[in-house]
Order: sequence, then C-alpha cells, then structure tokens
Amino acid sequence: MTAPRPRPAEPKPAERHAAEPRPAASGAVPPVEGRPLPVPDAVSAAYWDAAARHVLTTARCARCRAFAVPPDQVCPACGSSDPGFAFEEVSGRGVVRSWTVVRQSNLAGFAADVPFYLVDVELVEQPELRMIGRLLDGAAAGPRLGAPVAVAFEDVAPGVAVPAFRLAGTP
Repeated sequence: MTAPRPRPAEPKPAERHAAEPRPAASGAVPPVEGRPLPVPDAVSAAYWDAAARHVLTTARCARCRAFAVPPDQVCPACGSSDPGFAFEEVSGRGVVRSWTVVRQSNLAGFAADVPFYLVDVELVEQPELRMIGRLLDGAAAGPRLGAPVAVAFEDVAPGVAVPAFRLAGTP
C-alpha cells in the first residue's frame, strides 16, 4: 500500500498595488465579498492591471498581429514559437456563441448568485477570438445564440476587477 500523496500547497496571494480611486465605469458592479482573486504572473500581469482599470485587453502576436486568449508559448494563428505577445485594448463587444447555467457553486463568493449564466463570447475584433465570463443580467436574462454583448467588470476586491458581460443595450 502506498502512502497518500501530499496535497499541493495553496498559492500565496499575489502582492497587490494600491488602486487609485477610479470613477464608476459603465457596466461596473459593486465589489463582491469572498470571491477567489486572480493571481497574476509575469505573463498575465498586464491583463489584470488593465482589468483593474475596467479596460479589456487581449494578447496580440507581434509576428502576425492575431489576438490570442489566453496567450501561450506558441501563437495559435501563425505558429511562431516567439510570438512576442503584448496586451492591447479591445472593444469588449461581441456575440454569445454558447452558454451554460451554473446552478450550484462550491466556490466562495458565488453561492448567493446561483443560478447564473456563464457565456462564451466571440469578440468583434477577430473571428474565433473567444472569452468566457459571467453574464451580469441575472438569471431571467435568457441569452440566445448571436445575442450582442458588451464587457462589464465585477470589482471583487479593492484594485481587482474581473471582466464579465452584459447583453448589449442593458444598463
């Protein structure tokens, strides 16, 4: 009989920079207590810094100029193993390609929100440029394929925001 494997250590919380006060952005929602926080690394830090300012960015390959979400070691469009990805602002507009209803959550901070939709959104900047995020319009929203959406941000802690979506035309 073999001994049970030790559980991996929990990641240490990333250092956070004090956020400068910012005006309420269009589509912003109030801060949420108890949510898991992103832990930026060297590759994703620019993305999370922009999100904290309520700006949506995606990685763009320096070789072919295609966007990639998430960035990887190789550009999925041109195959370059040296893509030189840099994060660039995008509009945050797109269409719903698919969705699922989350009816139960074991993650802290989400229990009060169930049921909610997670939407797979194709951004307008490039065919097949897709992101997944919460739909903030509520359980009765009833997304449909091809429905237009726009980015919104959930402030989950001071200086930390997570991109989400709202149906276009929704305040």
